[in-house]
Amino acid sequence: MQTNGISSYRLAKATDSSPTTVTNWLNGAMPGADKLKEIADFLSVSTDYLLGKTNEKSPAQKEQGELTFNDFTYAMHNESKELSEESKAKLLEMAKFFKQQQDKENNK
Repeated sequence: MQTNGISSYRLAKATDSSPTTVTNWLNGAMPGADKLKEIADFLSVSTDYLLGKTNEKSPAQKEQGELTFNDFTYAMHNESKELSEESKAKLLEMAKFFKQQQDKENNK
């Protein structure tokens, strides 16, 4: 775990678990489904990867190298699948606009 640059203490804090519980997980105890999802989200990997069902860290890895999808990106992808190309272009322009606005706010 330390090889990933993440301490068991950080994982415990991120998942609202005790360090002892994290140690138990590292020693083979199985977390519940909700905790498993929290761990996967924190580590930016799929639950299947954590369970050893796949060697791919995330479903997006196949399509985009090491890029991983967070929940927001995944939701945007799913919601925009059925949009027309014109609507997708508008959505992208809106995202760029919001990014510019955020950058302006951050540079004040």
